[in-house]
Amino acid sequence: MWRSRVLAAAFVSLSLTLVVAGPSRGAGDPEGAGQSQAAVGLPPVVSHVPTQEKVVFITIDDGWNHDPEAARILLDKRVPVSLFLLPGATSYDTGYFTALTASAGQGRATVENHTVNHPDLTTLDAAGKDAEVCGAGEQLSATFGRTPKLLRPPYGAVNDDVRLAAKACGVKALVTWTHDFTTWGQTPPTPQLKAGDIVLLHFTPTLAADLQRALDAAKAAGLKPAALMPHLKSAGLV
Repeated sequence: MWRSRVLAAAFVSLSLTLVVAGPSRGAGDPEGAGQSQAAVGLPPVVSHVPTQEKVVFITIDDGWNHDPEAARILLDKRVPVSLFLLPGATSYDTGYFTALTASAGQGRATVENHTVNHPDLTTLDAAGKDAEVCGAGEQLSATFGRTPKLLRPPYGAVNDDVRLAAKACGVKALVTWTHDFTTWGQTPPTPQLKAGDIVLLHFTPTLAADLQRALDAAKAAGLKPAALMPHLKSAGLV
């Protein structure tokens, strides 16, 4: 299976090289995020959702620490959240995550793709990208009954080859972030959130406190957490 995907991706990559004229945008260009947005047909890289609605998007990565207090906050406050999960991190306590995804309506959690082993995808060959992205999508689909349509590339490392591999695996958009609220050693400064911002959190021992800080920041800015995919669709990004 991976051979056909890799060969198809290689063919499209050659076609893009021949069709797309002009240099890729540089890393300093916020429109480009280090890759060519002119590459026709590739899924976009999204760090902020253009919207007039007063909403913010909560996303949580990895899945290694299964904190019951963080789950309680998400469920009690009915927080829409995108979970970018590693299959291995969910396998030893799948029930923790199915309890979140089973929540109906406004507080529903959705499971999205974060690769199998959390590598920098830009360093892998086509077969490696395929194994990481398609492999995670297939495992998460088997566990949760839904195929992820969004990918968070580990470390936010993206180029057009990664986007091409993501497309071959059925990914509709690669989602990075606007602000990281994760406590890495010490609590980071709390930014002022704006409509459409994407908040990054991680399943670490500090998740409950980090999540509450993000929710408080959203409330202070007059924003409400919202489901990510419907707003990506509204913005014409997927």
